[in-house]
Amino acid sequence: MPLEDREKHWHVYIVRCHDGSLYAGIAKNLEERLAAHNSGKRGAKYTRSRRPVRLVYCEWAESRSAAAKREYQLKKMPLEKKRELIIAGAAAEWSADKLK
Repeated sequence: MPLEDREKHWHVYIVRCHDGSLYAGIAKNLEERLAAHNSGKRGAKYTRSRRPVRLVYCEWAESRSAAAKREYQLKKMPLEKKRELIIAGAAAEWSADKLK
């Protein structure tokens, strides 16, 4: 998706915390949100003591409502399913890069 289209949408993301745990969230501006998680000032309470965090998965949603619903699904998802999603996302990105 072109950058200008991404900026119109919400991001649903998963980060891996320093302790190996996973955290799901949503953001309009993903770069700013990741910086906030890593600065500890405006990041989620959960990630403050688990810095640094690293982005491991991201998808787009058309609205804040859709993003929040998907975030809820991710938070309720068993750890193994989250890992499968992360691996599938990485494989899709790798395949797309190889086609360029």
